[in-house]
Amino acid sequence: MGNRLSKIYTRTGDKGTTGLGDGSRVDKDDLRVETYGTVDELNSLVGLILAGDVDAPIRNCLTRTQHELFDLGGELCMPGYTLVPEACVDQLEADLDHFNEDLPPLKDFILPGGSESAARCHLARTVCRRAERLMVSLARVQDINEVSLRYLNRLSDLLFVIARALARANGGKEVIWVHGDKRGKEE
Repeated sequence: MGNRLSKIYTRTGDKGTTGLGDGSRVDKDDLRVETYGTVDELNSLVGLILAGDVDAPIRNCLTRTQHELFDLGGELCMPGYTLVPEACVDQLEADLDHFNEDLPPLKDFILPGGSESAARCHLARTVCRRAERLMVSLARVQDINEVSLRYLNRLSDLLFVIARALARANGGKEVIWVHGDKRGKEE
């Protein structure tokens, strides 16, 4: 792996460029940099969820996810390098099935909220979708690990399911969307 930083500032990016893991330099607003920066933002939001009160199964799942997101960011930082295997997607699908098992079927749209941890999870979900959109754009112009794209797609689904579980934890409720024609007519 690359060098460890003993000094946090290097001044090498002062003119708007940054170094990729392969040693090449690109503009800081390069699509690849934007993509792995958004994955980093997502990882921070998962950390924000974990800073709250979440049960051990969700905590363990999201902690593993943080490590996988760090791998994904590294993969994006090093063109041509693969760090996210198919097994990560398989695990997300198993987690999805597990956490969705106890939830009632979804008959209505739900709004982000229900509890602070659920709202944080919904925020992470939306950033995950943005990372996915950026990766789709990147895939149009550069080679990427297609498994990583599937990973982000499944992860956004998992974050939605976990948000539902968190909203319902401890007797809480999900916030159901009410169409504008019906708002105000409900008691």
